[in-house]
Amino acid sequence: MKYLSTRGHSGRLGFSDILLEGLAPDGGLYMPETYPQMDDAALTRLRGVLATQGYAALAFEILSLYIDDIPAADLKRLCEKTYTQEVYGTKEITPVTPLGSTGLHLEALSNGPTLAFKDMAMQLLGNLFEYELARRGETLNIFGATSGDTGSAAEYAMRGKKGVKVFMLSPHGRMSPFQQAQMFSLMDENIFNIAVEGVFDDCQDMVKAVSNDLVFKKKYKIGTVNSINWARLLAQVVYYFAGYLYATKSNSEKVSFTVPSGNFGNVCAGHVARMMGLPIDKLIVATNENDVLDEFFRTGVYRVRGSADTHETSSPSMDISKASNFERFVFDLIGRDGAALKDLFATQISAKGSFDLSGDARFAQAATKYGFASGKSTHANRLQTIKEVFEQHGVMIDTHTADGVKVAREHVKSGVPMIVLETALPIKFAATIVEALGREPSRPAKFEGIEALPKRVLVMKPDVAAVKTLIEKNA
Repeated sequence: MKYLSTRGHSGRLGFSDILLEGLAPDGGLYMPETYPQMDDAALTRLRGVLATQGYAALAFEILSLYIDDIPAADLKRLCEKTYTQEVYGTKEITPVTPLGSTGLHLEALSNGPTLAFKDMAMQLLGNLFEYELARRGETLNIFGATSGDTGSAAEYAMRGKKGVKVFMLSPHGRMSPFQQAQMFSLMDENIFNIAVEGVFDDCQDMVKAVSNDLVFKKKYKIGTVNSINWARLLAQVVYYFAGYLYATKSNSEKVSFTVPSGNFGNVCAGHVARMMGLPIDKLIVATNENDVLDEFFRTGVYRVRGSADTHETSSPSMDISKASNFERFVFDLIGRDGAALKDLFATQISAKGSFDLSGDARFAQAATKYGFASGKSTHANRLQTIKEVFEQHGVMIDTHTADGVKVAREHVKSGVPMIVLETALPIKFAATIVEALGREPSRPAKFEGIEALPKRVLVMKPDVAAVKTLIEKNA
């Protein structure tokens, strides 16, 4: 399997190369040349693998379709090392639970070390990085940005890993106290937290600016753990297959997924699974007040917002107005035309902050051919949804999952299970849970008193030169 850039760069690389590289040299995102296809016989075999051998074996089967430059025995061992009951607390790893007779199901993705769905991919990524760096005798400086959960998931996955340092940007004061404490209380010498005086999009822009400086990137061996890294998105594809197989009894059934989304990485993994032949009816994108993606799927207009127009909400991990992974879907939508894609994202957005596909006949295929729909949730919706789900089903959900449930209810179809991807445990957003329910969510014992721990973090302006200097001094 070889990988190409969404923006037309002519080079073709293997998985191990793009694992360490992040963005392509032309600023595009890597995509597989083709999507491996899963027919009925293949799905039946995967159903048996999951039932008899478990999630790690399923992960190996899916990943091996895209990874042919790591020996199969090694890849299998890395999957088995990553997806264990000891780490995730359940044999199923991502169990699917119905919400009564509503047609809605929750797929639990937040049982990992940092209580967020990002652990599902990041734990594997940490093991892949360590393996590949040891194989090459190299080191890597990971430079990333987080709106809340990516940072802690990356840092917990990389702490103590040989040959790896992590430089993580986050928007100063815009994450929940629990999220901040998870990251900033880490004292490992290979972890560097930088709080940027701005919003997540400012952090993301800094990561892209550094990644696009090819001389700097090569000299300081810069890699990324954001979902612009294909390896991370690929790991997320696995839980769509698991969710489908857990929720159905035969391959003749279809399911839909609703995915709380800001950066489009999580739902893009669903798009990949659907392109592989997984029987997905609809992929529903649920946004909060920062509704750039909802606006596109309703109107065909993709309009990024500046920092001043990016709302600070009670589902802060989705406070994003430039969805990095959206480029991957648009690449497929417009027929994998790299030059046209580059015009949309590098030219039109730079010139006017938006592009408009409403008059393009291919825009209709977003819904018809690719199964996308969308919806929006507000703070009031979150409070109401959290309250109703708890009162009616005895289940406490976090704010982002509440956005998903609210939007999922608007798209439920009789006879088609609707799986909402649970994104984090409620304790990460305790203030809003208290507002909705009048009670504190429970927290795992290992996180008791985390907010009071000493913190190690540097606050800085959104200054690319300054962050480069920091990397230079500590790489």
